[in-house]
Amino acid sequence: MTPIDLPPGYRADPSGTHPPMDFAGYRSTALRHPTRPLHVLPHRLTELTGPLFGDERVLPGEDDLTRWNGGEAIGQRIVVHGRVLDGDGRPVPNTLVEVWQANAGGRYRHVADQWPAPLDPYFGGGGRVSTGADGSYRFTTVRPGAYPWRNHPNAWRPAHIHFSVFGRSFTQRLVTQMYFPDDPLFFQDPIFNSVPDPQARQRMVSAYDHEATTDHWALGFRWDIVLRGREQTPFESEPDDD
Repeated sequence: MTPIDLPPGYRADPSGTHPPMDFAGYRSTALRHPTRPLHVLPHRLTELTGPLFGDERVLPGEDDLTRWNGGEAIGQRIVVHGRVLDGDGRPVPNTLVEVWQANAGGRYRHVADQWPAPLDPYFGGGGRVSTGADGSYRFTTVRPGAYPWRNHPNAWRPAHIHFSVFGRSFTQRLVTQMYFPDDPLFFQDPIFNSVPDPQARQRMVSAYDHEATTDHWALGFRWDIVLRGREQTPFESEPDDD
């Protein structure tokens, strides 16, 4: 492996924060993980500065997944909010946060999704927003349903929302998943359990937030995303649609 020239002051993530590239319980990682030594490619100005999806392209309403195609999505309406923070707890403003998820029946709007739950004509499944000056973000959506997959017998994915966070360029994109508290399917989900450190694993679980819950309208959940350091959110090594 090519040695990595780390900048001064860089603090490595604590052991057990991120899942291994090859995890026996998550069957498809056997085909995806690298089998040869990694080579670090030097980043040139192009990779460090662009292309960058500027926040001026985020349109009003893209933070609301419940209204798509001229109608209102079916399901338990929820508000998911939080902050994007660096390793010292400082807010990260003007950062593009994207989400994608299954609908309330557990089905993605994707040609490869053959789960026979119905598609919701008013739920597209994707949204984006740029963080505010205090690093905050907020989405309105519906709680995604659990769905089966073929990883192992009687395998079901817990309810989750995929998150993507961009830095200054596409090469700095980080991808992770947010779960909901007290999900009964955690025990058998290899993606959730591939994170070795139990405390790091829990940092992928949102908290019910009664302050963000609105009477007769939506339940609230809070989830902060920490980019680095002792409290870092576990991130995936590559985008994963499961």
